[in-house]
Amino acid sequence: MGTPVDQLVDLLDLEQIEVNIFRGRSPEESLQRTFGGQVAGQALVAAGRTVDAGRPVHSLHAYFLRPGVPGVPIVYQVDRIRDGRTFTTRRVLGIQQGRSIFALTADFHLPEQGGIEHQDPMPDVPAPEDLPSALEEVGAKLGELPPFISRRQPFDIRYVDRLRWTKEELVGVEPRSGVWLRTNGALPDDPLIHVCALTYASDMTLLDSVRAPVEPLWGERNFDMASLDHAMWFHRPFRTDDWLLYQQESPVAHGARGLARGQIYDRSGQLVVSVMQEGLFRPLADR
Repeated sequence: MGTPVDQLVDLLDLEQIEVNIFRGRSPEESLQRTFGGQVAGQALVAAGRTVDAGRPVHSLHAYFLRPGVPGVPIVYQVDRIRDGRTFTTRRVLGIQQGRSIFALTADFHLPEQGGIEHQDPMPDVPAPEDLPSALEEVGAKLGELPPFISRRQPFDIRYVDRLRWTKEELVGVEPRSGVWLRTNGALPDDPLIHVCALTYASDMTLLDSVRAPVEPLWGERNFDMASLDHAMWFHRPFRTDDWLLYQQESPVAHGARGLARGQIYDRSGQLVVSVMQEGLFRPLADR
């Protein structure tokens, strides 16, 4: 079986079945839909397998079209949109049981030198060594781990603020959340693996910022939640097996949709990735 990190690397190692066509596994789960971060990470692997290694990915824009079915393989079809002098563009369609479930456009950029340099500073937060892991916090409180926790086992995730468990603890809470994260073991040196592993992880906690003011992040949920779209911009090289700070906030929620944005910093304070996602939030009582 290997470690959870080995299993993540294996999950991202797609089978090439034809030119521009790849197949990825979808683990059996007790949950209703395939994890969106898995599909996004696999689609980015498919795109990256058709691009020269000297052109790292600089952005992706994706839509979750239909819920994926756990346990059923997903076929990824890559369309080679552009192979320019410095930019390469790929469009990927994820297909399961004959239906499109996911669409991604990824752009790759030959590194260049530029004359403009600035970034938002990294927030002043506790170091990851001073925080308990999410598994430790949740296990100590609940006595058992929720079924979707298997998706998080390849990662050590540590919430910057203490977890809240009751409605009373939510008074005055703003729509923000932050975590330190890294894989629970070393990854191969291939930069594409690090980018795709972080793409997988970026979908785990981003919508927490939308929910933070209205319900505890763990335990019983009052909303049926699903990712609608996802975008990432990769500013600098990084390693996902080193600590990364993922700061998240929600500028607006309305009409059953909530928008979240995130900034990911490496340990030295460099802003390495920016993320945005919109999610669907429907009260369970309305189902």
